[in-house]
Amino acid sequence: MEPPVRPQSACGTRRRARDLGIVIGGAAPGPFNAITDVPGVRVGHTTVRRPPDVHSGVTAVVPDAVGPHTPLSAGIFTGNGYGKLIGTTQLTELGTLETPVLLTSTLSAFRVADALVGWMLERPGCDEVRSLNPVVGECNDGFLSDIRSRPVHEEHVRAALDGASGGPVAEGCVGAGTGTVALGFKAGIGTASRTLDLAGRCFTAGVLVQANFGGTLRVLGRTVTPRSAGRDTDGGAPAAETGSCMIVVATDAPLDARQLTRVARRAVFALARTGAAYSHGSGDYAVAFGTRPGGGAPVADADLGPLFEAVLDGVEEAVLNSLLAATTVTGPGGRTVPVLPADVLLAALTSPLSPPSRPAPPAA
Repeated sequence: MEPPVRPQSACGTRRRARDLGIVIGGAAPGPFNAITDVPGVRVGHTTVRRPPDVHSGVTAVVPDAVGPHTPLSAGIFTGNGYGKLIGTTQLTELGTLETPVLLTSTLSAFRVADALVGWMLERPGCDEVRSLNPVVGECNDGFLSDIRSRPVHEEHVRAALDGASGGPVAEGCVGAGTGTVALGFKAGIGTASRTLDLAGRCFTAGVLVQANFGGTLRVLGRTVTPRSAGRDTDGGAPAAETGSCMIVVATDAPLDARQLTRVARRAVFALARTGAAYSHGSGDYAVAFGTRPGGGAPVADADLGPLFEAVLDGVEEAVLNSLLAATTVTGPGGRTVPVLPADVLLAALTSPLSPPSRPAPPAA
């Protein structure tokens, strides 16, 4: 287990989208442009590396005071259900979240859920709890990590939960994103936030993604591939029909479970903006929760437009941040996935668009 990692955007090695002048949407981000801008939301990572075979970990999104006696309103949306999102049925049925949301590697999800249950039962006020619904999402990091070894254990889960904090969030190859790949490039964890006005009241929406999906990267209408970026792809790539994306959305707007399900739906829709393929083998999910239990009457449905737009923009930016913060990783068998170079991305965004090709006229 590695020690806690400082946010990569703060240490100068890689820059986030906004550091490069890439601005998505018109709404302003929160002070950290992270899910932790939503009051009462913390994030913790534990990174598990044993090069070259293991590149994995766990990420915890921890709302303050969440528990079986203090559930939060929540919703979930499944874009493509090839995944092992634990806790789905009860969350859908009751519209409430009882635990932090944890993200990890596919075959480690069940150990992580068990560890989360143990951690929750030790929380104050849980002495008599006899039912608990852990929520654990996953992506398959088996291309760059020995997934069969199930390297994420209870101590890693507890470290992520106990170490969760507010403020800047480490992105890229950390926690649950250590071994993930998206859109042909090394990806990982990404986050973003937006402040917005709903019917005259100011709120925040924050997102965090675990990016691991196929497709062709699109940024502001331009496509970028490893080949066009001049990156070596001889190490191969995950099969085009595999991959997943887990999205967690948090907001302090007073929404009910039905409305949060609508928010979660937009989060999955946003992946299309980045070039997601939504393939057969992809598990594309979003969990959205509110941080204001009993926080007044829900916002009217007719006033939700700015929130939907904020989530669409936030997810698009979070995916891009996950790519820009990542570092090249070599896994078992020498399989290597390159990073998205910031200079190449900027060059692609500023180069003239080629005119569309036209079919040759028929012969006279």
